[in-house]
Amino acid sequence: MTDKNALNNKMKVLSKLFSVGCNTEKKLQDLKMEDILSITGITVPEMKEITELQKQVKNKTLFSYLGGVTDGNTESE
Repeated sequence: MTDKNALNNKMKVLSKLFSVGCNTEKKLQDLKMEDILSITGITVPEMKEITELQKQVKNKTLFSYLGGVTDGNTESE
């Protein structure tokens, strides 16, 4: 299982996305940098997390990513 803090950070980013109406995989994939920058209180690490979420959705590995598993290995965060 992934580090609890890492999972909390991911959930915080998801919450921010949901609050601005980004609640589907398509909407997440359609986000451009200017959309991300317009999210109130967004930080650089959260922007990086959003781009990582986009990548994981595209690769169909989001659930594994949220669970802390990449390439069959547990993340070491």
